Amino acid sequence: MSGILAGKRILITGVLMESSIAFHTAKLAQEQGAEIILTAFPRPTLTERIAKKLPKPTKVLELDVTNDEHLGRLADLVREELGSLDGIVHSIGFAPQDALGGNFLNTPFESVSTAMHVSAFSLKSLTMACLPLMQEGGSVVGLTFDAQFAWPQYDWMGPAKAALEATSRYLARDLGKQNIRCNLISAGPIGSMAAKSIPGFSELARVWDERSPLQWDMADPEPTGRGVVALLSDWFPKTTGEIVHVDGGVHIMGA
Repeated sequence: MSGILAGKRILITGVLMESSIAFHTAKLAQEQGAEIILTAFPRPTLTERIAKKLPKPTKVLELDVTNDEHLGRLADLVREELGSLDGIVHSIGFAPQDALGGNFLNTPFESVSTAMHVSAFSLKSLTMACLPLMQEGGSVVGLTFDAQFAWPQYDWMGPAKAALEATSRYLARDLGKQNIRCNLISAGPIGSMAAKSIPGFSELARVWDERSPLQWDMADPEPTGRGVVALLSDWFPKTTGEIVHVDGGVHIMGA
């Protein structure tokens, strides 16, 4: 199989539904020639069922990115399947319900801490867990939701995404000497499981109906998946610490 990821070995997190960005990234990666492995938590069996809809069979590993034991065994488990890695896709985000939906001023630190650990610090944890498998360099790609702005209902996931964006820049700084690139895709809203967990998500998504220069389709994750695959490929060999917007152009709009 040929394609822009021919011969690449990619670990992809966050495949929970067929409608997710991660699923479409996995599908496109296989179509572009990559061998992939998926991780899932807390229900690997759900991801295994969804993975059957991919073009080729793939292994699913249980991985809780806040669990040091899971992270410590990850490299060995991936090595058994793929030998090494050329790329990592970080599609992980979570905040407790009391950290979302207009409760920003009353959210307890425990909930903020959880959001930061799962959604931001995990980019560093996951990358370092996989680092022994990336001796020839590679590409780390994460997913953000433009943290320049305060979005309705998004609350503490906003600061968590801001932390993710900063973490990506520092990883890019420190891993560049090992020829590892670290970039993010800033995506527009997609009707995924993560989105549906945000109270009032439709209010946030309405911004795209009103302001997107390019027509935005919340039911189509493929454009974002294409962006991730492009950054995983060798077509961006000297791009790191970057945030590429796949949002229909909303980020350029003023009032």
